[in-house]
Amino acid sequence: MVRFGIIGTNWITENFLDAAYQVEEFTLTSVYSRSKEKAEKFAGKFKADHTYTDIEAFAKSPEFEAVYIASPNSFHAEQAILLMENGKHVLVEKSIASNSAEVKQMIDTAEKNNVLLMEALKTVHLPNFKAIQDNIGKIGEVRRYFASYCQYSSRYDAYKEGKVLNAFNPQFSNGSLMDIGIYCIYPMVTLFGRPERLTASSLMLDSGVDGQGSVLFDYGSLNGAVMYSKIANSYLPSEIQGENGSIIIDNINTPTHVEIRYKDGSTEDITRPQVENGMFYEAAAFVELVKQGKTESDVCTFERSLETAKLLEEIRRQTGIHFPADEN
Repeated sequence: MVRFGIIGTNWITENFLDAAYQVEEFTLTSVYSRSKEKAEKFAGKFKADHTYTDIEAFAKSPEFEAVYIASPNSFHAEQAILLMENGKHVLVEKSIASNSAEVKQMIDTAEKNNVLLMEALKTVHLPNFKAIQDNIGKIGEVRRYFASYCQYSSRYDAYKEGKVLNAFNPQFSNGSLMDIGIYCIYPMVTLFGRPERLTASSLMLDSGVDGQGSVLFDYGSLNGAVMYSKIANSYLPSEIQGENGSIIIDNINTPTHVEIRYKDGSTEDITRPQVENGMFYEAAAFVELVKQGKTESDVCTFERSLETAKLLEEIRRQTGIHFPADEN
């Protein structure tokens, strides 16, 4: 069994645990929260025996060897580094850190302490993303990557009423790009690597984060275009266009239906069976890496996390999104 500790007692942590408990070798032993009441309530719900409100004590705990971090983005680097310095393997929710400097420091710490560090970007672990990778050669020379993820946030209603929650607070390195835009960009980097250049635009909110944005990427032989929003919905699929056909993806964040439409008018359904909670696959991959003694994922590699962080940074630079964490 791989014993886990958890940082974060929110809905995404609950989703992760619902998925992770489907992995036979997973067990939760410990919960950290700044609130004793929240820690105990969460631990009781998920049958964890140990709770912590002191992050140093949590990091030194002998009760677990791996940690899932789902705190606000601005805390990821500091918490992950502390845990890795205490010999813990770390799975960090996307976005892995506030900026590329933090990501580099996290990678250096993982390598120095010979522990596993992985960004929890579920999309690229899914069977239907693997279907895209395995079948992309069928569409010929790829000419365009288009990804859309626009989902109206329930927290935006509170924002419009004058209450700025974490999702729209730059103090926590948050906003549309960091929260859901990454779901469009990380798969692109996985498929095609780093683009030569990009041009970005964002709709800024008064709080200092982006409500939505769009980016054009230039790869020389192909173009990338992504759009993302937390203040409006979109129902468009995503698409990879090739000279011989296009791959149509229902949801870029969690593909559940994937098909090829060839230029002769024929279609091919390349969808693969997939469990409903897609976080299962990242949890299973992480547990397996820990069991094998690996210190880096071959899917969510250090290079891909760092390159994606650099792209997010350049998008923020072009559009004027600044985080307090950038000053450190």
